[in-house]
Amino acid sequence: MTPETAANLVIGIKYLAIGLVMLSVIGPGLAIGRLAAAGLEGISRNPDAAGQIQISMILAIAFAEAIAIYALVVAMLLLFVG
Repeated sequence: MTPETAANLVIGIKYLAIGLVMLSVIGPGLAIGRLAAAGLEGISRNPDAAGQIQISMILAIAFAEAIAIYALVVAMLLLFVG
């Protein structure tokens, strides 16, 4: 294997790894959708508890969004470092 071929192979694997990392954003996206749907359903069933449900829902969505941001940071590190 020539050095050029090896370098191209490393670059290809790097881009494949970045793509796989960005696929992990699907999970938090689905989680945010389900959290919002469950929160709205809970509020519609019990409007008196809307404040407490909304606070819990926003906190859970923030945690799910943090996972997606971590995936983006890892992808950027793979892309620009090394």
